[in-house]
Amino acid sequence: MNVIEKLQWRYATKKFDAQRVLPEEKIETLKHSFNLTATSYGIQPLRLVILKDKVLQESLVPFSWNQRQVADASHVLVFCIETDISEDTVRKYFSRVKAIRNTPAEVLQPFEDFLVKDFDQKSTDELQQWATKQAYLAMGNLLTVCALEEIDACPMEGFQPEAYDRILQLSAQNLTSVLVMPVGYRATDDMFADFKKVRKDLKESILEL
Repeated sequence: MNVIEKLQWRYATKKFDAQRVLPEEKIETLKHSFNLTATSYGIQPLRLVILKDKVLQESLVPFSWNQRQVADASHVLVFCIETDISEDTVRKYFSRVKAIRNTPAEVLQPFEDFLVKDFDQKSTDELQQWATKQAYLAMGNLLTVCALEEIDACPMEGFQPEAYDRILQLSAQNLTSVLVMPVGYRATDDMFADFKKVRKDLKESILEL
């Protein structure tokens, strides 16, 4: 299938086959795809938590508006943002740039100092909103990768982040959950798999100038 056919194939899976497990190579593809996602300035204020413990997955169902996808999926991806975004976050990024690209410090210093000042002027709420936007970029990227790999997925905003943070002990990692995406294989009796996609006509969604 070509890319458009793959995107036609994907849908927000409502019922997973609880007996089927994604092979490790598929999970590795998702890990690398997450890490390669574009983020603002390349700073990556994100972490991806991958759950495969069925007892743990089941415990999260009541805090996911009882959506069974969380329990029945092969794995559950929890997109998290860092709660402590600061000067150190920026400095560590530029240290990676210097180490990987061997870019002279004097070339990077003006932009590094600019970002440090810019981040320092933002409130915690503003920085977390910025980081959350990066999480949406990552989820969008992984949804496309899942389609290409024929991995079924269900993007979810309907969950209680505070409960997830507590159960997964995310605060200890300076993280908070913002998005959830169960992944695996669709159940053969998920009627939603055969529903036609409802989308605007291209003329309504694309403006060419």
